[in-house]
Amino acid sequence: MYKIGIMQGRLTPQNGRGIQFFPFDNWENEFEYSSELGISHIDFIFDLENYKNNPLWSDEGIEKINNLKNKYNVEVNYICADYFMRNPFFRVSEDIKKENINILNKLIKIAHKIGATCIEIPLVDNSSIKSDKEKNEFIESIKNCLPMAEKYSIFIGLESDLPPKELLDLVTKINNKFIKIIYDTGNSSGLGYNTYEEVKTFGEYIYNVHIKDRVLGGETVELETGSADFPQTFKALQEIGYKNNFTLQAARSEDGGEKENIKKQSQLLKKYINEYLK
Repeated sequence: MYKIGIMQGRLTPQNGRGIQFFPFDNWENEFEYSSELGISHIDFIFDLENYKNNPLWSDEGIEKINNLKNKYNVEVNYICADYFMRNPFFRVSEDIKKENINILNKLIKIAHKIGATCIEIPLVDNSSIKSDKEKNEFIESIKNCLPMAEKYSIFIGLESDLPPKELLDLVTKINNKFIKIIYDTGNSSGLGYNTYEEVKTFGEYIYNVHIKDRVLGGETVELETGSADFPQTFKALQEIGYKNNFTLQAARSEDGGEKENIKKQSQLLKKYINEYLK
């Protein structure tokens, strides 16, 4: 049974905050809304801004998360660590690198406490890897966190704009079963990559699929109106025997239309799942 989740904040009006943010004003209600819509999990955001006030960062907050999970039967399977997009593991001072390692190790412990299975690390935009030096710095930092990942059986999923073979090379150089790939259909289409070849290249390393659509070289748009080739994506997922989850991270609606938008996106995703993966 394939599970469909949402990126946190997608059931909260933007109010000028951009496409992705932690909804401090509404995060608890998103569990109830997700349950109403048949959404199985929330991809929880941990961002740099006000991170010490994020419920993940306190025992009281973790207790609230677990209570909401149990009340509404909505899981938190992934933590999207946007913190590291603002504060990457390279192009920063040694002190910040050390702090990042400490933050990631703590997030791994937190993931275990809330029943999550994966920390997602974005390597896009400000945290995009630009050189072999940066790649090696990243590998060195992540290796410092692998003992903690192994202790708690938490996967570290990399979402990257690197060309497919380069990303696979990065993952294989780290060489640990707890290192996975987060595949984003929108990032792929926006960069002009061949989605079928990407998915086949990554194979068993794919641990979650973010569903979105982007115009080549452009912004996120409504599903099936951009450059994403969903039939080819799902054909490849079928061929690699993909069995993991999907997270809706698609274009937003006008404020106030969040529930209807997620319902529409979920129905479209289910169509592809039923056609290719059942």
